[in-house]
Amino acid sequence: MWESVGTLATSPWIYGLIVISILLDVFLPVLPSGVLVAAAATAAAAGTGAAAAGADTVSGTATDVPDLIVLTLCATTASVLGDLAAFRIGLRGGPCLDRVLARSRRLRTAQARLGAALARGGGALFLVARFAPAGRSVVSLGAGVAQRRVSQFLPWSVLAGVSWAGYSIALGYFGGQWLGAGWITMAVSVLSLFLAGAAAAYLLRRPLGDTAPSATT
Repeated sequence: MWESVGTLATSPWIYGLIVISILLDVFLPVLPSGVLVAAAATAAAAGTGAAAAGADTVSGTATDVPDLIVLTLCATTASVLGDLAAFRIGLRGGPCLDRVLARSRRLRTAQARLGAALARGGGALFLVARFAPAGRSVVSLGAGVAQRRVSQFLPWSVLAGVSWAGYSIALGYFGGQWLGAGWITMAVSVLSLFLAGAAAAYLLRRPLGDTAPSATT
């Protein structure tokens, strides 16, 4: 299985696959977009190591690997575009989404927390939610349902996308540098992504305090 992931990570199609996965996982949070990004970064680390060791670049050993800058741009752009799509759906959803919001404690909580965070002039909730399972979906839809302005939403979405992409790429790249491009690196990356998600989910479930005393789960 890990060999298949490694082969996919060095394919020229990896950028498109990552973009599609990140775009869709705002609606289907089970997609392994973070794992794909980390795997591509691990392949980039392997290519860098091969080049440093004097590998034959003519045959493609060290050149057919993802470029970290392009990978970061693809992951960040796809993350922001997916957030905006969910935001627009929430903004334009009308009575149907209002009914969904009324039935969903998670969306009601996100709406309350989001409103309180933006009222204080901050939006760190976006940043935390980007790492939590389904948190990106809940916050993006909740921001739209709450009729927040794009100028309030977009800067934090960009910051969250850059942070998430940077974290995922750093996991794969430095793991590949230190542990090699094998299954151990992938296992460590998956575990680190899971731990970050668990920590973010815990923070999102904490009471907001006096600003929004009812925003608990």
